[in-house]
Amino acid sequence: MRRFEKVTYLNQEHITLPQRQTLYSAGYDLSSCEEVVILPKEIKLVPTGLKVALNQDEVLLVYPRSSLGIKKGLMMSNGVGVIDADYYNNQDNEGHIMVPLYNFTDQPVTILRFERIAQGLFQTYLKTDDDAPISVVRKGGFGSST
Repeated sequence: MRRFEKVTYLNQEHITLPQRQTLYSAGYDLSSCEEVVILPKEIKLVPTGLKVALNQDEVLLVYPRSSLGIKKGLMMSNGVGVIDADYYNNQDNEGHIMVPLYNFTDQPVTILRFERIAQGLFQTYLKTDDDAPISVVRKGGFGSST
């Protein structure tokens, strides 16, 4: 079941599904699906045009590409993105993966369409032995647990 898909509401035919770049790469490169200008000291959500289907005990962790800060003067405003399995196909935004970037320079920075900006790593996780049963279903999109 683990796979990347294109979000349907954007109708982006030219979005390429993420791939690992080398034999031993752990991460799948995520790219911007549109050109985005980030003003100095601004945080902007950069759309990827992607969603991800995960198994129930998995999470996709999204990290900035190592060159993002050095070459572009950008960083992810949340440090690491955590995409839970129930974010997929949520009613707000279909599970669209967006990368929040902060421009820490004094100049506008342009992210080009198809530019690789982040990398996603799949990881399984554990719960405590006394984890309480939860019946709440996610309804919200980006930055929401419910």
